[in-house]
Parts: sequence; structure tokens; C-alpha cells
Amino acid sequence: MYYRESGVVRVPAGVRPSDYRKQQLRDLAASGTPPGLLGYLGGVPAGWVSLGPRSAFLKLARSPVLKPVDDKPVWSLVCFVVAGSCRHRGVAEALLHGAAAYALEHGAEILEAYPVDKPEPGRDEFMWFGSKSMYDRAGFVEVARRRPERPIVRLELAGVRHE
Repeated sequence: MYYRESGVVRVPAGVRPSDYRKQQLRDLAASGTPPGLLGYLGGVPAGWVSLGPRSAFLKLARSPVLKPVDDKPVWSLVCFVVAGSCRHRGVAEALLHGAAAYALEHGAEILEAYPVDKPEPGRDEFMWFGSKSMYDRAGFVEVARRRPERPIVRLELAGVRHE
């Protein structure tokens, strides 16, 4: 929920912030607007990807690093979560392909993401944006870089075939 918020979040008195955000996510899912996609390995949840129209992610508009590149209507992919036992098995990459197919099916023309691009591999628990190399393999193209380690990449979805 972090990127869906902007400014100071007012948590009701007596409620833990984590519980508040979990309830917000449940409410969003119940509204008929899926906040993301789940991936499974052998019938067991293995990972999650959060995506949707960029306008749903209020924090992106205020970020000096991730602010809009232009006025094109894009969908944003803001984070991955992969279970520790499922890492290094292609789950994030499969979620990325599924996210692109889902966005295309729901009218998106461009999918935008904000990976990490470091010379040395990042620690798994800090790679929720995904690595730039993963996006490169999926055909994304860098469109901006306002900080050395934080490119903005896009995939034009028209004509892309997803399996």
C-alpha cells in the first residue's frame, strides 16, 4: 500500500499501521479492483506483483526520482514479493510476464517499472522492485534515469505476445 498513499497516512487511534494497511489492501481487493497478481508454484502461493494504472500510485507523482516521464497513460509495476523458499526459481520473471499480459488484457498500452540497477547483486529482501536485467530480458526499454541506480523502464504492450 506504500505507493498507493501520499503524504502522512492517518492511522486510526489504537490500530497498528501494519494492520491498517492490510485492511486497506483487503478493501481494495474487495472493491473489484485487483491490487496485483499472485503467482503459484505447485499450487502454493509463491509470489505477488503489485500493478495498476499509474494514477493509483499516488506516491509516484511526488517522487523526484519516479515522477512521470511524460503524459502518456501508463500502468505501473511497483513491487514484487517472492517467498524465501521460492527465490531464484524464476517466480519474479514469471510474475512480470503475467503482469504484462494482465495489463494488456485490461487496456494498458505501456507498462512502466522502476527497477534497481547496481553493479553488484542486491540482497534478495531489498529487491522488491526487481532487477534491471530481468526487465531487459523481458523487452523493457529504459526511458529515464534520475538517479544512478534507479532507471525507469517501459514495455510497449501493443503487439506483444505473452504465453
